[in-house]
Amino acid sequence: MEQSVVSIDVVTLRCWDADSGVRIGIAAREFAPFTGELALPGVLLGRGERLAEAARRAVHTKLGVPREAIGAVGQLVTFDEPHRDPRGPTLSIAMWAVVAEHEGPAEWVGFDEVPPLAFDHNRIVDTSRGLLAGMLWKDQALTRALAGEEFPATRAVDLSTSLHGTRPDPANLNRTLAAIPGLDRTGERRRVKATGRPAVVWAFSDNEA
Repeated sequence: MEQSVVSIDVVTLRCWDADSGVRIGIAAREFAPFTGELALPGVLLGRGERLAEAARRAVHTKLGVPREAIGAVGQLVTFDEPHRDPRGPTLSIAMWAVVAEHEGPAEWVGFDEVPPLAFDHNRIVDTSRGLLAGMLWKDQALTRALAGEEFPATRAVDLSTSLHGTRPDPANLNRTLAAIPGLDRTGERRRVKATGRPAVVWAFSDNEA
């Protein structure tokens, strides 16, 4: 039986101040197969290499993200369809990574704007979106990397809308935020739009980042 190799494919996330929600990084492939086609950043797992380190290597080498701008990294799910790669049997371990603001050549798109991608990367994006939506506000590493140590309520709305695909009910979202350990509603309000009331600011008060 032909031995499978393991690839690490990364759903790279950003939610910068200028963004209206979560965006994911894609780039044109430099090598065959699918040369020139857009894809998630991915690398083959090296011998003795840890998954998180391979994910960081993929984001750095394929998206051009400086290593110091790559924040939290985590594992999502494995795709084992035997014909997903024309080079032969390849397991894909999908990872997530959140990156800080930087200058780079990658293309960044919203989940609802993802173009056709190489391999089964559209399936990876679709599946990962649902998993990430379930992790938001529950997984501290992901939540704090995306939202920041303090954030206006409008940012929480943008994050939830991006990952769930629908705008959250404000009362339900407030209850969800209030239940997160170490997250407090501050007395500050911050104007993030030219019109409307300033937004309530939430902040993490513990040291579990």
